[in-house]
Amino acid sequence: MTSHGKLRREKGSLAEYESQMKDLRAQLGEQMKILDSQVEVKQQQLSDLSEFLRRRGDIESEYARALDKLTERFTHKTKKKEQWGQSVCQVWTVLLTQTRLMSREHASLGDTCCNTLTQRLTHSTEDTHRLHKRSKEVGTQMQDELLKVTTELQTALKTYNQYHTDCLIAEGKLKEAERLEERQTGKSAELGIGQSGSQRRSSVKKMERLMEKRHGRVQETQLKCTKARNDYLLNLAAANAAMNKYYLQDVSTLIDCCDLGFHQSVERVMKCYLTNRWRILKTEESGLKQLETAVTSLDQSGDRDALLQQHDTAFCLPFRFNYHPHEGDQVCEVSAESQVRYELETRFQQLQSRLAAVTLETEEVSIIKTLKATLTALLDNMGDSDSNPAPDVPSNQSHEPPGGSTAPKLALAKRRANQQETETFYFTKVKEFLTSSSLSSKLQAKHDLLQDAIQKGTLDQSSGQQIPVVVESCIRFINLHGLHHEGIFRVPGSQREVNLIRDAFERGEDPLSDSECDLDSVAGVLKLYFRGLEPPLFPYDSYNQLLDSAQIKAIVSSFPRPLLIVMRYLFAFLNHVSQYSDENMMQPYNLAVCFGPSLLRGVDSDDAVAQQPQVNELVKTMILQHDVIFPSQSEVPGPVYEKHMTEPITEEGDGETEHLPSEEELEAVAMFDYVARSPAELSFKQGELLILHSKASCDWWRGEVGGVKGLIPHKYISLLDGRQMNSVFKELLSRQPAVQPSALPVPPAAAPPASSCSTTSPPLPQPVTKKGGFGLRGRVLFRPVD
Repeated sequence: MTSHGKLRREKGSLAEYESQMKDLRAQLGEQMKILDSQVEVKQQQLSDLSEFLRRRGDIESEYARALDKLTERFTHKTKKKEQWGQSVCQVWTVLLTQTRLMSREHASLGDTCCNTLTQRLTHSTEDTHRLHKRSKEVGTQMQDELLKVTTELQTALKTYNQYHTDCLIAEGKLKEAERLEERQTGKSAELGIGQSGSQRRSSVKKMERLMEKRHGRVQETQLKCTKARNDYLLNLAAANAAMNKYYLQDVSTLIDCCDLGFHQSVERVMKCYLTNRWRILKTEESGLKQLETAVTSLDQSGDRDALLQQHDTAFCLPFRFNYHPHEGDQVCEVSAESQVRYELETRFQQLQSRLAAVTLETEEVSIIKTLKATLTALLDNMGDSDSNPAPDVPSNQSHEPPGGSTAPKLALAKRRANQQETETFYFTKVKEFLTSSSLSSKLQAKHDLLQDAIQKGTLDQSSGQQIPVVVESCIRFINLHGLHHEGIFRVPGSQREVNLIRDAFERGEDPLSDSECDLDSVAGVLKLYFRGLEPPLFPYDSYNQLLDSAQIKAIVSSFPRPLLIVMRYLFAFLNHVSQYSDENMMQPYNLAVCFGPSLLRGVDSDDAVAQQPQVNELVKTMILQHDVIFPSQSEVPGPVYEKHMTEPITEEGDGETEHLPSEEELEAVAMFDYVARSPAELSFKQGELLILHSKASCDWWRGEVGGVKGLIPHKYISLLDGRQMNSVFKELLSRQPAVQPSALPVPPAAAPPASSCSTTSPPLPQPVTKKGGFGLRGRVLFRPVD
């Protein structure tokens, strides 16, 4: 590239810088104009907002005065009225109170807008103008500084271009001198023969002086160019930094200074306005809610109750008719003795059938079909009539042709005729419903009284014993002998033995008090008893309630007291059986499967299979939570199930629990670990020495472990005085690891195993029990199911 091209490029860069400077000055001037226009916009905004708030305040004040006049007018009118209905007075009171409060709130908002807020906006306008003037002064100074830096950059560029041009010229002259030297050297070589040595030396020296001069000039111009370039680059960096700072930081700071306090002032004014408006809205919302509550109280039932309370002497329920026995008769309830039981049961069935028919008819009329549908249609028709304008209200009559309002009048007349027809039909059905429901109430009272009498006759007969003898005897037998029996209640017993035990109970005997019986057969007798109850233990009318509702305790608590006592006793026993499920394999759900169909049955047997899973889950829940669902003994006095039963003791010591003399107390060793299931039992470890005092039952000993007294299970121990484990214990022992000989001495002789009931106990004398010790429930314990 020639020196002339470089010079043209340098001139172009200077022109470009001049153009940039010109654009920068124009841009900075435009910035000031924009800031000036912005302050005008802000002042206009403040002025408009102030004018708006002033006018809004005038409107709010005028509206408040109008509301206050309205309230005073109608308050004066309501005081002159006679006594109104309670709900209407409440509506008027709430409405007028709310209007008065709204008047005060709007008056307060009007005063705030006209005075407080407009004054704040006036101060904000003055502040905005003053701050803008000061911000403009700062901005002008910052722009001058920026222009000064850019001017210095332009000057440095010109200096750099000048020195760089001088450098290029000096370098060009040096190169020209070098070419001249080369030409002279070549000519001297060609003419060397004819030229003298002195001439050649003079020419060489002259050329050397010229080259030295040109080299010096190049070095001088290069040094100046380097300094100028450095100064130019430094000014360039400073100018760019100043430009970046001004546009990226200073401009924002300048705008912030112009807007200083403006947004805060507007925010403070609007927040004050919003606070007043929100207070009005909250007051209005609260008043509307109160008014809505008062309007809701205008329903028919509320007015009816108020009328009944105001005239309680005319509408109060008369005293009940009390039972007055004739000449010292002590019986005050329906008796279900054996002589009249069949008659009462027949009458109860007839009453139940009639009650079901009447109830079905009543429900069909009132709820399911006619009455509810008719009432809905009537209310809809009345609502449509109220929402349409009355025929005599002028509505655009000047624009309607003659006879144009005939069609709406005919439609309204037809709707009114339909309404009257619906009213006639509705009151006819109301009369039918009231007559039918009255009959249903009378039948229901008789039905409930007969049902309680029959159930009490079934569960609480002449002996006065609250737990039926068959239930108490079977549960006692299973408690003593069958808690560890695998498959209890699931494995069927011998039908022949079940029949023998049942026949003995029906004869008034207790076949389980002094005989040896099969456990599965005894369990079958207990299930057969509850399966044969009619009605079942859980009343028929509670079947659907228990399956559909989660409030089991509330439903059960409404049962008669005799039923509650038997249920509490039975489910506590079933829970005790489930605690031995690791041995008898009868978890709560398995017991529920065995007892659910017998205890809980519906009148309609068609859905029994489909609803059986629900029944099983319900009975399982009652087994697990029996202590929560059924009332305690303090709430409902009566017998409760005891986990640790003994053989029954009858009158005057006919049968007594075996006691061992103190000098003959037995020692035993624990064959397995045992964890007590109640405070009455003792826990012990395998190989631990036990002291036995007396036999509590065929499965339990009274004794002590480490000085603590309680009950010890016979199946988990081995006596050290020669008594051997029974067959069941041997079977359990065969599944356990061998015990060390030191911990389990071998007795010298093995006693023969006991049989039947004694299969779980050593051959000790059994107590003798009189049959009269168990009160009977009557002869009809196992009536066939109809």
